[in-house]
Amino acid sequence: MRSVWNGTIRIGAATIPVRAYGATEEQSTGLHQVHLSDGGRVRHRKVCEVDGKTVSGEEMARGYVMPGGETVVLTDEDFAKLPLPTSRAIDVQAFAPLAEIDPIYFARSYHLEPEPAGTKPYVLFSEALQQSGRVAVVKVAIRARESLGVLRIRDQVIVLETMLWPDEIRTPDFPFLHQDVEIKGSELREATVLIDALSEKFSPNRYTDQYREALQALVQAKIEGNELVQPTIEKQEVGAADLLTALRSSLVEKQSRGVVEGARAAEQAAAEERAAAEGAAGRSRTPSR
Repeated sequence: MRSVWNGTIRIGAATIPVRAYGATEEQSTGLHQVHLSDGGRVRHRKVCEVDGKTVSGEEMARGYVMPGGETVVLTDEDFAKLPLPTSRAIDVQAFAPLAEIDPIYFARSYHLEPEPAGTKPYVLFSEALQQSGRVAVVKVAIRARESLGVLRIRDQVIVLETMLWPDEIRTPDFPFLHQDVEIKGSELREATVLIDALSEKFSPNRYTDQYREALQALVQAKIEGNELVQPTIEKQEVGAADLLTALRSSLVEKQSRGVVEGARAAEQAAAEERAAAEGAAGRSRTPSR
Protein backbone atom coordinates (compact mmCIF):
# COMPACT_ATOMS: atom_id res chain seq x y z
CA MET A 1 0.00 0.00 0.00
CA ARG A 2 1.38 3.39 -0.99
CA SER A 3 1.52 6.26 1.48
CA VAL A 4 -0.64 9.30 0.75
CA TRP A 5 1.51 11.74 2.71
CA ASN A 6 5.08 11.93 4.02
CA GLY A 7 6.27 14.38 6.65
CA THR A 8 6.75 14.82 10.38
CA ILE A 9 4.75 15.19 13.57
CA ARG A 10 5.98 18.54 14.93
CA ILE A 11 5.71 19.10 18.69
CA GLY A 12 7.48 22.36 19.44
CA ALA A 13 11.11 21.84 18.43
CA ALA A 14 10.77 18.04 18.31
CA THR A 15 9.88 16.18 15.11
CA ILE A 16 8.88 12.57 14.39
CA PRO A 17 9.16 11.46 10.73
CA VAL A 18 6.08 9.51 9.63
CA ARG A 19 4.15 8.26 6.61
CA ALA A 20 0.36 8.44 6.36
CA TYR A 21 -1.82 5.66 4.90
CA GLY A 22 -5.57 5.61 4.40
CA ALA A 23 -7.04 3.81 7.43
CA THR A 24 -10.43 3.05 5.92
CA GLU A 25 -11.71 1.53 2.70
CA GLU A 26 -15.33 1.66 1.63
CA GLN A 27 -16.53 -1.59 0.08
CA SER A 28 -17.94 -0.75 -3.34
CA THR A 29 -20.92 -2.54 -4.85
CA GLY A 30 -18.92 -2.95 -8.06
CA LEU A 31 -21.73 -1.45 -10.14
CA HIS A 32 -21.25 0.96 -13.04
CA GLN A 33 -23.65 3.03 -15.08
CA VAL A 34 -24.44 1.32 -18.38
CA HIS A 35 -26.67 1.91 -21.41
CA LEU A 36 -29.94 0.04 -20.76
CA SER A 37 -30.42 -1.03 -24.40
CA ASP A 38 -27.01 -2.63 -25.03
CA GLY A 39 -25.12 -2.73 -21.71
CA GLY A 40 -22.39 -0.36 -22.95
CA ARG A 41 -20.43 1.41 -20.20
CA VAL A 42 -21.39 5.07 -19.77
CA ARG A 43 -18.31 7.24 -19.31
CA HIS A 44 -18.12 10.68 -17.75
CA ARG A 45 -15.92 13.20 -19.50
CA LYS A 46 -14.88 16.72 -18.56
CA VAL A 47 -16.15 18.97 -21.33
CA CYS A 48 -15.48 22.69 -21.72
CA GLU A 49 -18.80 24.54 -21.90
CA VAL A 50 -17.29 27.18 -24.21
CA ASP A 51 -15.95 25.09 -27.11
CA GLY A 52 -17.56 21.74 -26.26
CA LYS A 53 -14.21 19.90 -26.34
CA THR A 54 -13.12 17.18 -23.91
CA VAL A 55 -10.43 18.57 -21.59
CA SER A 56 -7.45 16.44 -20.51
CA GLY A 57 -5.80 16.61 -17.10
CA GLU A 58 -2.84 18.57 -18.47
CA GLU A 59 -5.22 21.30 -19.65
CA MET A 60 -7.04 21.64 -16.33
CA ALA A 61 -6.73 24.58 -13.95
CA ARG A 62 -8.86 25.94 -11.13
CA GLY A 63 -10.78 29.17 -11.23
CA TYR A 64 -12.71 31.61 -9.09
CA VAL A 65 -15.87 32.77 -10.89
CA MET A 66 -16.91 36.37 -10.27
CA PRO A 67 -20.59 37.37 -9.96
CA GLY A 68 -20.46 38.94 -13.45
CA GLY A 69 -19.15 35.73 -15.01
CA GLU A 70 -15.48 36.72 -15.24
CA THR A 71 -13.11 33.98 -14.07
CA VAL A 72 -9.83 34.26 -12.18
CA VAL A 73 -7.74 31.31 -13.44
CA LEU A 74 -5.31 29.78 -10.91
CA THR A 75 -2.54 27.43 -12.06
CA ASP A 76 -0.33 25.01 -10.13
CA GLU A 77 2.39 27.67 -10.20
CA ASP A 78 0.03 30.09 -8.45
CA PHE A 79 -0.77 27.60 -5.71
CA ALA A 80 2.93 26.80 -5.22
CA LYS A 81 3.48 30.43 -4.18
CA LEU A 82 0.94 30.26 -1.34
CA PRO A 83 2.33 29.78 2.20
CA LEU A 84 1.41 26.34 3.51
CA PRO A 85 3.67 25.50 6.50
CA THR A 86 1.70 22.35 7.32
CA SER A 87 2.29 20.74 3.91
CA ARG A 88 5.09 18.59 5.33
CA ALA A 89 4.30 18.65 9.04
CA ILE A 90 1.47 17.64 11.36
CA ASP A 91 1.71 20.66 13.63
CA VAL A 92 0.50 19.98 17.19
CA GLN A 93 -1.48 22.96 18.50
CA ALA A 94 -2.79 21.68 21.86
CA PHE A 95 -4.04 18.63 23.77
CA ALA A 96 -7.69 18.02 24.75
CA PRO A 97 -10.04 15.27 25.96
CA LEU A 98 -11.56 13.38 23.03
CA ALA A 99 -15.02 13.62 24.63
CA GLU A 100 -14.96 17.40 24.13
CA ILE A 101 -14.81 17.03 20.32
CA ASP A 102 -18.10 16.47 18.51
CA PRO A 103 -17.71 13.52 16.07
CA ILE A 104 -19.46 15.57 13.37
CA TYR A 105 -16.12 17.33 12.83
CA PHE A 106 -14.28 14.13 11.84
CA ALA A 107 -13.69 13.65 8.10
CA ARG A 108 -11.10 10.96 7.25
CA SER A 109 -8.77 8.61 9.12
CA TYR A 110 -5.09 7.87 8.39
CA HIS A 111 -2.68 5.43 10.01
CA LEU A 112 0.70 6.97 10.75
CA GLU A 113 3.77 4.75 10.40
CA PRO A 114 7.12 5.93 11.80
CA GLU A 115 10.20 6.10 9.63
CA PRO A 116 12.94 3.82 11.03
CA ALA A 117 14.80 6.79 12.53
CA GLY A 118 11.65 7.99 14.29
CA THR A 119 10.47 4.72 15.85
CA LYS A 120 11.54 5.46 19.45
CA PRO A 121 10.09 9.00 19.69
CA TYR A 122 6.95 7.70 17.92
CA VAL A 123 6.41 4.96 20.54
CA LEU A 124 7.20 7.39 23.38
CA PHE A 125 4.70 9.94 22.09
CA SER A 126 2.09 7.20 21.52
CA GLU A 127 2.42 5.85 25.06
CA ALA A 128 2.37 9.32 26.63
CA LEU A 129 -0.69 10.34 24.62
CA GLN A 130 -2.53 7.15 25.55
CA GLN A 131 -1.77 7.49 29.27
CA SER A 132 -2.81 11.14 29.26
CA GLY A 133 -6.31 10.23 28.09
CA ARG A 134 -6.16 13.09 25.61
CA VAL A 135 -5.77 13.64 21.90
CA ALA A 136 -3.45 16.06 20.14
CA VAL A 137 -5.20 18.84 18.23
CA VAL A 138 -3.23 19.47 15.04
CA LYS A 139 -3.15 21.31 11.73
CA VAL A 140 -2.07 19.49 8.58
CA ALA A 141 -2.26 19.96 4.82
CA ILE A 142 -3.06 16.90 2.69
CA ARG A 143 -3.62 17.26 -1.06
CA ALA A 144 -2.96 21.01 -0.91
CA ARG A 145 -5.76 21.67 1.58
CA GLU A 146 -5.11 22.57 5.21
CA SER A 147 -7.33 20.89 7.78
CA LEU A 148 -7.80 20.66 11.49
CA GLY A 149 -7.20 17.23 12.94
CA VAL A 150 -6.52 15.15 16.02
CA LEU A 151 -3.97 12.47 16.78
CA ARG A 152 -5.33 9.55 18.78
CA ILE A 153 -4.11 6.06 19.58
CA ARG A 154 -5.73 2.89 18.21
CA ASP A 155 -4.08 -0.52 18.56
CA GLN A 156 -0.78 1.18 19.52
CA VAL A 157 -0.80 3.11 16.23
CA ILE A 158 -1.15 6.88 16.00
CA VAL A 159 -4.22 7.69 13.93
CA LEU A 160 -4.65 11.06 12.25
CA GLU A 161 -8.30 12.11 12.08
CA THR A 162 -8.71 15.06 9.73
CA MET A 163 -11.52 17.43 10.68
CA LEU A 164 -13.83 19.96 9.08
CA TRP A 165 -13.49 23.64 9.90
CA PRO A 166 -16.26 25.16 12.09
CA ASP A 167 -17.76 27.10 9.16
CA GLU A 168 -18.14 23.81 7.24
CA ILE A 169 -20.64 22.45 9.77
CA ARG A 170 -24.22 23.28 8.83
CA THR A 171 -26.62 24.60 11.46
CA PRO A 172 -29.96 22.71 11.45
CA ASP A 173 -33.10 24.85 11.36
CA PHE A 174 -36.13 22.58 11.57
CA PRO A 175 -39.66 23.73 12.49
CA PHE A 176 -39.92 21.52 15.61
CA LEU A 177 -36.96 23.36 17.18
CA HIS A 178 -39.18 26.42 17.51
CA GLN A 179 -42.13 24.54 19.03
CA ASP A 180 -42.96 23.84 22.67
CA VAL A 181 -43.19 20.05 22.91
CA GLU A 182 -44.46 18.76 26.27
CA ILE A 183 -42.73 15.61 27.57
CA LYS A 184 -44.10 13.93 30.70
CA GLY A 185 -41.64 12.88 33.38
CA SER A 186 -42.99 9.30 33.39
CA GLU A 187 -42.47 9.03 29.61
CA LEU A 188 -38.88 10.24 29.89
CA ARG A 189 -38.12 7.84 32.76
CA GLU A 190 -39.57 4.85 30.85
CA ALA A 191 -37.61 5.72 27.71
CA THR A 192 -34.41 6.00 29.76
CA VAL A 193 -35.02 2.61 31.42
CA LEU A 194 -35.60 0.99 28.02
CA ILE A 195 -32.38 2.45 26.65
CA ASP A 196 -30.44 1.16 29.66
CA ALA A 197 -31.97 -2.31 29.24
CA LEU A 198 -31.03 -2.44 25.55
CA SER A 199 -27.50 -1.13 26.05
CA GLU A 200 -24.53 -3.43 25.35
CA LYS A 201 -20.88 -3.25 24.41
CA PHE A 202 -20.40 -2.09 20.83
CA SER A 203 -19.14 -4.95 18.65
CA PRO A 204 -18.96 -3.82 14.99
CA ASN A 205 -18.36 -7.39 13.74
CA ARG A 206 -21.92 -8.28 14.75
CA TYR A 207 -23.31 -6.06 12.01
CA THR A 208 -23.25 -6.79 8.28
CA ASP A 209 -24.15 -4.90 5.12
CA GLN A 210 -27.32 -6.82 4.22
CA TYR A 211 -27.96 -4.71 1.13
CA ARG A 212 -24.54 -5.52 -0.36
CA GLU A 213 -24.98 -9.21 0.46
CA ALA A 214 -28.41 -9.26 -1.24
CA LEU A 215 -26.99 -7.40 -4.25
CA GLN A 216 -24.14 -9.91 -4.62
CA ALA A 217 -26.67 -12.76 -4.42
CA LEU A 218 -28.79 -11.09 -7.11
CA VAL A 219 -25.79 -10.69 -9.43
CA GLN A 220 -24.73 -14.31 -8.87
CA ALA A 221 -28.27 -15.52 -9.65
CA LYS A 222 -28.26 -13.61 -12.94
CA ILE A 223 -24.85 -15.08 -13.81
CA GLU A 224 -26.08 -18.59 -13.11
CA GLY A 225 -29.24 -17.90 -15.13
CA ASN A 226 -27.08 -16.69 -18.05
CA GLU A 227 -28.77 -13.29 -17.96
CA LEU A 228 -25.74 -11.63 -19.49
CA VAL A 229 -25.22 -8.90 -22.07
CA GLN A 230 -22.08 -8.67 -24.22
CA PRO A 231 -21.60 -5.03 -25.17
CA THR A 232 -20.20 -4.77 -28.71
CA ILE A 233 -18.18 -1.87 -29.98
CA GLU A 234 -16.30 -1.30 -33.21
CA LYS A 235 -12.65 -1.75 -32.27
CA GLN A 236 -10.60 1.10 -33.65
CA GLU A 237 -7.35 2.62 -32.59
CA VAL A 238 -7.29 6.11 -31.19
CA GLY A 239 -8.00 8.52 -34.02
CA ALA A 240 -9.12 5.74 -36.36
CA ALA A 241 -12.67 7.07 -36.63
CA ASP A 242 -11.41 10.50 -37.66
CA LEU A 243 -8.99 8.91 -40.14
CA LEU A 244 -11.73 6.79 -41.72
CA THR A 245 -14.00 9.80 -42.01
CA ALA A 246 -11.24 11.75 -43.74
CA LEU A 247 -10.48 8.87 -46.12
CA ARG A 248 -14.15 8.45 -47.00
CA SER A 249 -14.43 12.19 -47.70
CA SER A 250 -11.33 12.03 -49.89
CA LEU A 251 -12.76 9.07 -51.80
CA VAL A 252 -16.05 10.85 -52.45
CA GLU A 253 -14.18 13.97 -53.53
CA LYS A 254 -11.95 11.91 -55.82
CA GLN A 255 -14.93 10.13 -57.34
CA SER A 256 -16.73 13.42 -57.91
CA ARG A 257 -13.61 14.89 -59.47
CA GLY A 258 -13.26 11.81 -61.73
CA VAL A 259 -16.85 12.13 -62.94
CA VAL A 260 -16.36 15.81 -63.79
CA GLU A 261 -13.03 15.19 -65.50
CA GLY A 262 -14.52 12.26 -67.48
CA ALA A 263 -17.41 14.41 -68.63
CA ARG A 264 -15.02 17.15 -69.71
CA ALA A 265 -12.84 14.65 -71.63
CA ALA A 266 -15.86 13.18 -73.39
CA GLU A 267 -17.11 16.65 -74.31
CA GLN A 268 -13.67 17.64 -75.62
CA ALA A 269 -13.43 14.42 -77.70
CA ALA A 270 -16.88 15.03 -79.17
CA ALA A 271 -15.91 18.61 -80.06
CA GLU A 272 -12.75 17.39 -81.78
CA GLU A 273 -14.73 14.82 -83.75
CA ARG A 274 -17.22 17.49 -84.89
CA ALA A 275 -14.37 19.80 -85.94
CA ALA A 276 -12.71 17.01 -87.92
CA ALA A 277 -15.98 16.12 -89.62
CA GLU A 278 -16.65 19.76 -90.57
CA GLY A 279 -13.12 20.08 -91.99
CA ALA A 280 -13.56 16.99 -94.15
CA ALA A 281 -16.88 18.26 -95.45
CA GLY A 282 -15.34 21.63 -96.36
CA ARG A 283 -12.58 20.05 -98.37
CA SER A 284 -15.05 17.92 -100.33
CA ARG A 285 -17.02 21.09 -101.45
CA THR A 286 -13.90 22.89 -102.73
CA PRO A 287 -13.85 22.72 -106.72
CA SER A 288 -10.77 21.21 -108.28
CA ARG A 289 -8.77 23.26 -110.79
